[in-house]
Amino acid sequence: MANPQPFPEVQGGGSLILAWQIKHKNVLVVGGGEVAAGRILNLLNADARVTVVCPSSGLNDEVRYRIAQNQVSHLDRVWLPIDLEPEKNVAMVLTAVDDPEASTRIWKYCKQMKVPANIADVPPECDFYFGSVHRDGPLQIMVSTNGNGPRLAAQIRRQIGEMLPVGTGDSIQKVGMLRRKLRRVAPGKATEDISKRMAWMSRVCDEWATEEFNKMDEEDMKVLVEGYEDNIVRSFESIRLGATDPDVVWQFDGSFGWM
Repeated sequence: MANPQPFPEVQGGGSLILAWQIKHKNVLVVGGGEVAAGRILNLLNADARVTVVCPSSGLNDEVRYRIAQNQVSHLDRVWLPIDLEPEKNVAMVLTAVDDPEASTRIWKYCKQMKVPANIADVPPECDFYFGSVHRDGPLQIMVSTNGNGPRLAAQIRRQIGEMLPVGTGDSIQKVGMLRRKLRRVAPGKATEDISKRMAWMSRVCDEWATEEFNKMDEEDMKVLVEGYEDNIVRSFESIRLGATDPDVVWQFDGSFGWM
């Protein structure tokens, strides 16, 4: 019997799923219908600067609303090559128009200008895909079928969302607050300082339940962080009850993994 592979098996055909930091960058959306509206919302949620290129006659109600509220800029015409002039610093282009030939022309020009593009419903002409995203505050979970089944991705995304504990997003928000408080208390930048903070935060995340993070307040965070220098992670119950018995706290030995 052959020995099993010592490392994970390669599964080709996937995408490199990333969280693209598009905040304050210029993005061009060509089209103004339902698909464009969804793309625009995704971009605004990521704090991008969005310009919509589409004749007014092609705008749906949602895109008209975004324009009227000055959430996006609008060019009332069809796309032109001047829209990708270098001085405009366009970070990406998204097209959502019912004109395959026009979409292909835009895609080819984007390739020429080295600007990443997504051409709706044409996977071969996409540098990246949009997955189906579950959003709960700071939590984002993306499901991608690599262009094979967008509707199925949406169904799977809903199933995942229903499995998550209520308040998961709020818990993550509290964890972020705790991390920032810890960095203020222990701001060291040396490798051992960073490792110790990561180890301590990992232990907190392992030992505390979602509902406990939801209930945690500023005073709880203060008491919890007070144990950091001594490598102590107190339980939620011990903090709320004011207990100091070592049987109700956890200590760690310095070994860690970061989730």
